[in-house]
Order: sequence, then structure tokens, then C-alpha cells
Amino acid sequence: MLSDNNPISLQMKDAEVIYYPSFFNISEANQYYNTLLKNVDWQQDEITLFGKTHLQPRLTALFADNNKTYSYSGITMHPHPFNKTLLEIKLKIETESAHLFTTCLCNLYRNGQDSNGWHADNEKELGPDPIIASVSFGAERIFHFKHKENPELKQKLVLKHGSLLLMKKGTQTHWLHQLPKTKKDIGKRINLTFRTIIK
Repeated sequence: MLSDNNPISLQMKDAEVIYYPSFFNISEANQYYNTLLKNVDWQQDEITLFGKTHLQPRLTALFADNNKTYSYSGITMHPHPFNKTLLEIKLKIETESAHLFTTCLCNLYRNGQDSNGWHADNEKELGPDPIIASVSFGAERIFHFKHKENPELKQKLVLKHGSLLLMKKGTQTHWLHQLPKTKKDIGKRINLTFRTIIK
């Protein structure tokens, strides 16, 4: 069952962003976290930034209802078929958002030193102005936004266990986001980012 908590519409210029702090209840969130942690075939790819190649500071896996690859930062990922757990989560998000997703990039942040730098999910495979649905299970992490044209415009929030962040119209076009490192002693976090690949 979906939580009855009220969604929060973030006040962000040029973008529509909605945050559901408890989209999944604690029991659901715990079950999904444990199942995904154990059953996903997590991988660690090499990434090249500014001419230097190093291991990506998180583990990933790609799932889809098709065989379309997804490329970012010099990495090309090949999808696994959706498993039962991800299909269940996907259906709940699609029902709430009224948007169909083809693909899920799964991320495992093992501790506070795993991170994701400033970027926008604006790869050509996603088409113009894509919608991204981001689900969090596990340790809470702080998530940052900053406006591309007006970097003094910033937003941050705590992504809670069982939460859903819907990044809708304008978000990937006008804003960057990141999950910074933290020195806090925190546990693992699983992040599911649902998207639609059109090419």
C-alpha cells in the first residue's frame, strides 16, 4: 500500500520537483532494501573525468523492459530484465506519477565516501526534458540542487528511507544535482532512478 503522507512541492525556479518523504512505509522500505541489496548483481565501472580514469565511487546495475543501452560519463551499460521487485516498485511509481518508465539505473552507496558529483540526467537517450523518479532505501543522505544559469539558486533536502523524489518538467534542463560525500559514519543506501529511454 502507498503511504498517505502528503507530497511536498519544492519551490524551484524553472522546474517542477515533488518529494514524498514516506512514499513506501517502513515495512515495505525495509523489505525492498534487503531484497535489492542481496539479489541485484552490483558492478563497479571505471569512469574517466578530466583525462583520469578511476573506479566509480558507487556500485550500479541497469534494468529495463527492453535491450536499449544507457550511456553516461563514458560508460555504456547493458540492461538486465526487470525482476519482480523492481517491477512492483515501478508500477507504484507509474501509478502515482502518471508516467511510464522503461529503465531503472540502480545505485548502491556503500558508505559516506561513495558519492555522485554535479550532473544532470540529460543524456540524448532520454529525449528532451526527461522525467526522473528517484527512490531511496537505507541510510539517509543529503541531496543538493543548483540552477545552471543562476548558481546562487540552490536547494537541498534529506532523502529518507522509503522516499520518492519526482524530478519533472524543467529539472534536468535548468538544474544540476549531486549526492556529496559525508564524513558521517553511515550505512548503505540504495537509490533507484527510473527513466524513459526513447532512442
